[in-house]
Amino acid sequence: MAVLQAQGIHHITLTGADRQTSIDFWQGVLGMRFLFDQPNLDAPDEGHLYFDTGDGRTTLTVFTHESRQPDTTANPNNTGNVHHLAFNVSRATYTQAIKRLDQSGITHSGEKDRGFMDSIYFRDPLGQLIELACYKFEPPPHCSHAQVLEKAHQLRLAADDYNIEDKHLADAILMLSERG
Repeated sequence: MAVLQAQGIHHITLTGADRQTSIDFWQGVLGMRFLFDQPNLDAPDEGHLYFDTGDGRTTLTVFTHESRQPDTTANPNNTGNVHHLAFNVSRATYTQAIKRLDQSGITHSGEKDRGFMDSIYFRDPLGQLIELACYKFEPPPHCSHAQVLEKAHQLRLAADDYNIEDKHLADAILMLSERG
Protein backbone atom coordinates (compact mmCIF):
# COMPACT_ATOMS: atom_id res chain seq x y z
CA MET A 1 0.00 0.00 0.00
CA ALA A 2 1.29 3.46 -0.86
CA VAL A 3 1.69 5.84 2.08
CA LEU A 4 -0.52 8.92 2.29
CA GLN A 5 1.77 11.58 3.77
CA ALA A 6 0.07 13.66 6.49
CA GLN A 7 1.44 17.18 6.90
CA GLY A 8 -0.02 18.10 10.28
CA ILE A 9 -3.47 18.46 11.74
CA HIS A 10 -5.80 20.45 9.51
CA HIS A 11 -8.61 20.80 12.05
CA ILE A 12 -10.38 19.08 14.90
CA THR A 13 -14.18 19.14 15.03
CA LEU A 14 -16.21 18.67 18.20
CA THR A 15 -19.93 18.27 18.66
CA GLY A 16 -20.90 21.18 20.85
CA ALA A 17 -23.96 22.45 22.64
CA ASP A 18 -25.29 25.96 21.97
CA ARG A 19 -23.22 28.58 20.14
CA GLN A 20 -22.46 30.79 23.15
CA THR A 21 -21.10 27.93 25.28
CA SER A 22 -18.46 27.25 22.62
CA ILE A 23 -17.51 30.90 22.18
CA ASP A 24 -17.34 31.48 25.94
CA PHE A 25 -14.98 28.52 26.42
CA TRP A 26 -12.75 28.40 23.34
CA GLN A 27 -12.37 32.16 22.97
CA GLY A 28 -13.16 33.34 26.50
CA VAL A 29 -11.16 30.78 28.50
CA LEU A 30 -8.52 29.50 26.06
CA GLY A 31 -8.08 32.72 24.06
CA MET A 32 -8.60 31.09 20.66
CA ARG A 33 -9.53 33.68 18.10
CA PHE A 34 -13.06 33.18 16.80
CA LEU A 35 -12.69 33.20 13.03
CA PHE A 36 -16.18 32.68 11.60
CA ASP A 37 -19.31 30.61 11.64
CA GLN A 38 -21.45 29.15 8.93
CA PRO A 39 -24.06 26.40 8.70
CA ASN A 40 -22.88 22.82 9.07
CA LEU A 41 -22.94 21.85 5.38
CA ASP A 42 -23.95 18.27 6.28
CA ALA A 43 -26.67 19.32 8.76
CA PRO A 44 -27.98 22.80 7.88
CA ASP A 45 -29.90 23.19 11.18
CA GLU A 46 -26.54 23.19 13.02
CA GLY A 47 -23.95 25.93 13.21
CA HIS A 48 -20.26 25.37 12.50
CA LEU A 49 -17.90 27.62 14.46
CA TYR A 50 -14.20 28.01 13.56
CA PHE A 51 -11.45 28.99 16.03
CA ASP A 52 -7.71 29.53 15.44
CA THR A 53 -5.88 27.21 17.87
CA GLY A 54 -3.04 29.73 18.16
CA ASP A 55 -0.60 28.80 15.42
CA GLY A 56 -2.51 30.32 12.50
CA ARG A 57 -2.50 26.93 10.74
CA THR A 58 -4.77 24.63 12.70
CA THR A 59 -8.40 25.26 13.47
CA LEU A 60 -10.72 23.81 16.04
CA THR A 61 -14.30 23.71 14.85
CA VAL A 62 -17.49 23.07 16.77
CA PHE A 63 -20.89 21.93 15.52
CA THR A 64 -23.55 23.76 17.54
CA HIS A 65 -27.31 23.62 17.94
CA GLU A 66 -29.29 25.92 20.16
CA SER A 67 -31.39 23.02 21.51
CA ARG A 68 -28.32 21.21 22.92
CA GLN A 69 -27.32 21.99 26.50
CA PRO A 70 -23.82 21.66 27.99
CA ASP A 71 -23.17 18.32 29.69
CA THR A 72 -20.00 18.23 31.76
CA THR A 73 -20.08 14.45 32.19
CA ALA A 74 -16.63 13.11 31.30
CA ASN A 75 -16.49 11.76 27.77
CA PRO A 76 -16.14 7.96 27.58
CA ASN A 77 -12.62 6.59 27.89
CA ASN A 78 -13.24 3.62 25.63
CA THR A 79 -11.12 2.13 22.86
CA GLY A 80 -11.39 4.39 19.83
CA ASN A 81 -12.52 7.47 21.77
CA VAL A 82 -10.47 10.65 22.01
CA HIS A 83 -8.78 10.72 25.42
CA HIS A 84 -7.86 14.41 25.49
CA LEU A 85 -6.92 17.43 23.39
CA ALA A 86 -3.56 19.02 24.20
CA PHE A 87 -2.75 22.63 23.40
CA ASN A 88 0.75 24.09 23.45
CA VAL A 89 1.18 27.14 25.69
CA SER A 90 4.15 29.35 26.48
CA ARG A 91 5.94 29.07 29.82
CA ALA A 92 4.49 32.48 30.78
CA THR A 93 0.95 31.27 30.09
CA TYR A 94 1.59 27.95 31.83
CA THR A 95 2.72 29.67 35.05
CA GLN A 96 -0.55 31.63 35.10
CA ALA A 97 -2.85 28.73 34.16
CA ILE A 98 -3.77 27.47 37.63
CA LYS A 99 -4.53 30.95 38.92
CA ARG A 100 -6.65 31.80 35.89
CA LEU A 101 -8.49 28.46 35.87
CA ASP A 102 -9.23 28.94 39.57
CA GLN A 103 -10.52 32.47 38.87
CA SER A 104 -12.82 31.01 36.21
CA GLY A 105 -14.07 28.33 38.61
CA ILE A 106 -12.61 25.52 36.48
CA THR A 107 -11.48 22.41 38.37
CA HIS A 108 -8.06 21.16 37.21
CA SER A 109 -5.40 18.56 37.91
CA GLY A 110 -2.71 20.90 39.17
CA GLU A 111 0.73 20.76 37.58
CA LYS A 112 1.94 17.43 36.17
CA ASP A 113 5.58 16.78 35.28
CA ARG A 114 5.71 14.71 32.07
CA GLY A 115 9.51 14.56 31.79
CA PHE A 116 9.89 16.62 28.62
CA MET A 117 6.90 18.88 29.27
CA ASP A 118 4.66 20.17 32.04
CA SER A 119 0.89 19.76 31.87
CA ILE A 120 -2.36 20.86 33.48
CA TYR A 121 -5.62 19.01 32.76
CA PHE A 122 -9.25 20.15 33.02
CA ARG A 123 -12.56 19.54 31.27
CA ASP A 124 -14.37 21.78 28.82
CA PRO A 125 -18.10 22.48 29.36
CA LEU A 126 -18.94 19.35 27.34
CA GLY A 127 -16.80 16.88 29.28
CA GLN A 128 -13.81 16.76 26.91
CA LEU A 129 -10.49 16.50 28.75
CA ILE A 130 -8.20 19.40 27.82
CA GLU A 131 -4.47 19.60 28.46
CA LEU A 132 -2.34 22.73 28.50
CA ALA A 133 1.18 21.54 27.67
CA CYS A 134 4.42 23.47 27.90
CA TYR A 135 7.69 22.04 26.61
CA LYS A 136 10.64 22.22 29.01
CA PHE A 137 12.99 23.09 26.16
CA GLU A 138 13.42 25.12 23.01
CA PRO A 139 14.92 23.30 20.04
CA PRO A 140 18.17 24.62 18.55
CA PRO A 141 17.97 26.70 15.36
CA HIS A 142 16.76 24.76 12.32
CA CYS A 143 15.43 21.90 14.46
CA SER A 144 11.93 21.03 15.57
CA HIS A 145 10.56 19.88 18.90
CA ALA A 146 9.95 16.50 17.27
CA GLN A 147 13.65 16.16 16.32
CA VAL A 148 14.74 16.91 19.90
CA LEU A 149 12.19 14.44 21.30
CA GLU A 150 13.26 11.72 18.85
CA LYS A 151 16.94 12.14 19.80
CA ALA A 152 16.15 12.38 23.54
CA HIS A 153 14.15 9.15 23.26
CA GLN A 154 17.12 7.40 21.63
CA LEU A 155 19.35 8.59 24.48
CA ARG A 156 16.77 7.43 27.05
CA LEU A 157 16.65 3.95 25.50
CA ALA A 158 20.44 3.72 25.35
CA ALA A 159 20.62 4.62 29.07
CA ASP A 160 17.76 2.21 29.89
CA ASP A 161 15.91 5.02 31.67
CA TYR A 162 12.17 4.91 32.35
CA ASN A 163 11.19 8.16 30.61
CA ILE A 164 12.70 11.19 28.95
CA GLU A 165 14.38 13.45 31.52
CA ASP A 166 16.13 16.81 31.43
CA LYS A 167 19.53 15.11 30.94
CA HIS A 168 18.28 13.45 27.73
CA LEU A 169 16.86 16.73 26.45
CA ALA A 170 20.04 18.65 27.21
CA ASP A 171 22.23 16.07 25.47
CA ALA A 172 19.87 15.84 22.50
CA ILE A 173 19.92 19.61 22.06
CA LEU A 174 23.73 19.62 22.28
CA MET A 175 24.03 16.84 19.69
CA LEU A 176 21.60 18.51 17.30
CA SER A 177 23.35 21.87 17.75
CA GLU A 178 26.75 20.37 16.95
CA ARG A 179 25.27 18.73 13.86
CA GLY A 180 24.40 22.18 12.54
